[in-house]
Amino acid sequence: MTHADRNERADTGADGERVVVRDRRRIDPTTGEVRPPGDAPAPDGPDDAAAGPGAAVPGDDGEPVAVAELTAQLDERTTDLQRLSAEFANYRRRVDRDRETVLVGARTQFVGELLTVLDDLDRAEVHGDLTGPFKAVADKLTAVVQKLGLESFGLEGEPFEPSVHEAVQHEASPVPGPTVTVVSSVLRPGYRIADRVLRPAMVTVADRPDDGTARDPGEPVEGSQAKHRAE
Repeated sequence: MTHADRNERADTGADGERVVVRDRRRIDPTTGEVRPPGDAPAPDGPDDAAAGPGAAVPGDDGEPVAVAELTAQLDERTTDLQRLSAEFANYRRRVDRDRETVLVGARTQFVGELLTVLDDLDRAEVHGDLTGPFKAVADKLTAVVQKLGLESFGLEGEPFEPSVHEAVQHEASPVPGPTVTVVSSVLRPGYRIADRVLRPAMVTVADRPDDGTARDPGEPVEGSQAKHRAE
């Protein structure tokens, strides 16, 4: 009789059903010897725990359940990562925009307090008093405000733009026909930083015949009193 014959015994129960009893002991109770691994019968039922805890069990669609669950988890984590990445990119753009707004606001507030000083420097230059050490200080101050982004605007002959010009006098055209309103004189320059107008230019305007040579009102005004003074 072999080891396999001794390991398995068939009995008949009370109801006539054949019952198979398997001896899984590693030591043979008869000989006292260690049974070879080949003598142990292969498990053939759900009670034998044939599948380990990490084994994949086929699902209804034939795909192992463990692989399907891992795939679903991977897709979910990938979607979460993409969403977090998009939210972080939006957060960075919002922070950069807010930081720039705060910086422009701080510059506007600081430079706004110096506009009257710049007006005094303009008047001193017109009267020829901006000379010597006084001119050196004025040039340094102008360089500082220009570094902060301050630009002056308002030149004679440029088209009148209500958003940046404050007209205190309007001269009608003596010639009939199409006309265009232009700045005839600048009483006080205007200033802006980036797209913020700190102060509109105080000007007088006049209607001139429209000969097609007037600049587009949306065209940037070149030249500034502060820039010319620095040069």
